Amino acid sequence: MKHIKERLRSILKLDDPPHKLALAFSLGVFVAFTPTIGLHMLSCLLLAWLFRVSKLVTLTASLVNNPWTVVPLYGFCLWFGIKITGSEVDAPQIAWNQLSISNVLSTMKPYLWPFVTGTLVIGIGAAVISYFIFYWAVVRYRKAERG
Repeated sequence: MKHIKERLRSILKLDDPPHKLALAFSLGVFVAFTPTIGLHMLSCLLLAWLFRVSKLVTLTASLVNNPWTVVPLYGFCLWFGIKITGSEVDAPQIAWNQLSISNVLSTMKPYLWPFVTGTLVIGIGAAVISYFIFYWAVVRYRKAERG
């Protein structure tokens, strides 16, 4: 926890305007929720480059999705996606020990659309919320540092 606080403090001290830092952070949070598992780092670097924001901040924010949070995060996104798409599938009951490369597509296919929809909708919502929270945090931190 101490390491996370130190990392956030170092980000808040960066010389970028609050808007750019908040945008970079929100882009990273969005990427953390996207279904592009395995491509998050590349996605962060690409978005940071496209929006001309800090790569460090974008990559750091994407760590919201990590080995400890991936299952609950994606599980919630799948559940939410099933609800908003009106899909008739239940939460997956997958026999992982019987899953092979040849049958993975047929097994996972009913969950693909709800999963993608859920991750993108939740990702956009989380990005918008994180933008305003992070913007507020940067402004507040800098005010406290000055006076």
